[in-house]
Amino acid sequence: MTSPAPAAESFWVSLNQRAGEFIYFWGDAAEFTWRLLRWLVTRRPCRGTILPNFYQIGVRSVPVIATTGLFIGMVLAVQSYAEFTRFPGMKSWLGAAINASIIRELGPVLAATMLAGRVGSALAAELGTMRITEQIDALWCLGVNPIHYLVVPRFLACVVLIPLLTVVADCMGVLGGAFISTQYFGMESFEYWRVSQEKIGLWDIFCGLTKSTAFGAAIAVISCHRGFQSSGGAEGVGRAATDAFVFSFVAILVLDFFLGLLFNGVSAMLWPRG
Repeated sequence: MTSPAPAAESFWVSLNQRAGEFIYFWGDAAEFTWRLLRWLVTRRPCRGTILPNFYQIGVRSVPVIATTGLFIGMVLAVQSYAEFTRFPGMKSWLGAAINASIIRELGPVLAATMLAGRVGSALAAELGTMRITEQIDALWCLGVNPIHYLVVPRFLACVVLIPLLTVVADCMGVLGGAFISTQYFGMESFEYWRVSQEKIGLWDIFCGLTKSTAFGAAIAVISCHRGFQSSGGAEGVGRAATDAFVFSFVAILVLDFFLGLLFNGVSAMLWPRG
């Protein structure tokens, strides 16, 4: 009969190991972020590293982001129309509800999620491959800081271009929702756009773009960090790409929650009701 003492001891050893790995992970991530921000502030990116990353992250993401935004608006119009027509006088508010949902929430969150899958996984896989093939170590030997040379341009590309890609997604979503509402469901175009213009303001656009900027920074830091920590050959690269997407997606949801609370509080202070 097995004594319970070894089992309990094994449990506590495993728990301590897990706790140590958790603390090491967050400590290493914090140090990585600090080094990135220090290089970002103190020295401009290396020549020839900005435009290729802008093209890979921004230009090549336009088709998938535009398609995603278009169908977000169309699906939202289809789902919302049935609910709004159940209440008298609410049908004219359909455009405002669709556009507010896209600009403040669905556009930034779903665009960032798509980019976390496309851009984040690619960044982690690329940097992970460079890690296991010792290209990053070669940069150290050449006197080049890998974070400054590899991470800073990718971080800038994500922070600058993900908000712009969100604008593309928002525009396509608004057009898709308007097309379905006016052409398929037969709503009057002037009334649709009039109510939308009255209910959507610069504050809504500011909130959506601020969220997308934070999402872009989170995707860049998490993906590059997972790539730099990759090990174990091809399996490690695949694991890094998967972790980059999963952690980025969780970070997007967490940031969306706290930023939503922040913006609601600021809005209540600036425009108090009653």
